[in-house]
Amino acid sequence: MKYPAMIALAAAMLFAASGPVLADTSQQSRMKDCSAQAKGKMGPERKAFMKSCLSGSKAAAPVAATPAPEAKAPAPEAKAPATAPGMSKSGKPLTAQQQKMKDCNVEAKGMKGDERKKFMSGCLKKK
Repeated sequence: MKYPAMIALAAAMLFAASGPVLADTSQQSRMKDCSAQAKGKMGPERKAFMKSCLSGSKAAAPVAATPAPEAKAPAPEAKAPATAPGMSKSGKPLTAQQQKMKDCNVEAKGMKGDERKKFMSGCLKKK
């Protein structure tokens, strides 16, 4: 009498344990699909695409038909515009410590290794 009950219990545990392992969740399958569509994209372009694709945006769907852009080095004048003094890249004002770091980094341009480390330490302490 004990053996059939134990076999049934073992079978139930086996099926319960293997269920989630075999099936992808909708998030996992969406991640696979978006990752496949984003092949060839790099950096901020890929990040923006993945964000819109994973959120279910309709704009992400036609990307598969678009050819991958050629990798070209940006021209020096094509750099992002410098941020305003005292502002971060995201447009938020810098904290006092961030401003110190920014100022000291400008002064330490060209220094490397121990020389830069020593200079930055002294610069950050005196400001």
